[in-house]
Amino acid sequence: MQDVPHIPVLYREVLENFSDVKSGIIIDCTMGYGGHSSMILEANPHIKLIGIDQDQTAIDFSTNRLKKYGDRAEIRKGRFSSVIKDIIKECGVGNIRGVLADIGVSSLQLDQKDRGFSYESDNLDMRMDRDAPLSAMSVVNDYSTKELERVIWEYGELRNYKKIASFIALNRPFSSAKELSDALSPMLPKDKRIHPATLLMQAIRIEVNNELGELESLLESIKEAKFSNAKIAIISFHSLEDRVVKNTFTKWKENCICPPEAMRCLCANNYSLGKILTKKPIMAQDDELKQNPRSRSAKMRVFNMESQK
Repeated sequence: MQDVPHIPVLYREVLENFSDVKSGIIIDCTMGYGGHSSMILEANPHIKLIGIDQDQTAIDFSTNRLKKYGDRAEIRKGRFSSVIKDIIKECGVGNIRGVLADIGVSSLQLDQKDRGFSYESDNLDMRMDRDAPLSAMSVVNDYSTKELERVIWEYGELRNYKKIASFIALNRPFSSAKELSDALSPMLPKDKRIHPATLLMQAIRIEVNNELGELESLLESIKEAKFSNAKIAIISFHSLEDRVVKNTFTKWKENCICPPEAMRCLCANNYSLGKILTKKPIMAQDDELKQNPRSRSAKMRVFNMESQK
């Protein structure tokens, strides 16, 4: 694979939000195939970018793609929730001026049927890190009915989650995503905009990769770092992720952290970490939607971490 037939989602909006970063380090927590990373390096000629990814295929590709930027580009392998802690410790909080995270599976991963992310895939994998122990095969064929119910309800928000979980348990083993989605199609919601199995596949993928846990850990690491001047941009693709980001940013901006029932403030009223730069999430423009229909679900929220009092 020499060329990337894929333009990263919300690329203009990402570049605009980091346009005032003239120096220092920007961390791309979900580097993938280097789309956002290469554009940021091109648009911000005096910054260094550190990209993180757990997919070795993506790392191999991006290593070649970003080599023209020399030591301005650095790549780390691993889960961003833990790797970012090492980067912060090594580079120093004051040198980091931006953090970008494009949460979820990439278009290229979806299109590679051997990865098992698509409902048309001939296997059941869905691991972003192919060395990880838990796969979709294990979730579907080994989880108890109760565990399947939890996954389908919490991560897919499918109302008939008990019926779906029971069907899977009674009819397994399943050997491919296509077999699973075809078998369950009659009991999955019909929506002209998406394939009936989309929410089910999403639920299994989130479980396999601990996506919400990773996002929450990332946000906690950013909070603990106490950046003095850094933009935090998070792109999510479904309501569960967006809810986590929205609620976290709302908490970060509050000066007072006293419980609602408190009669008066007892916390010194100086806990704000900065300000929210996006009152509403940024979404794809019409021309991008036409070019990349998958961008319709993308929402970006941006927070500016400021010097702590």
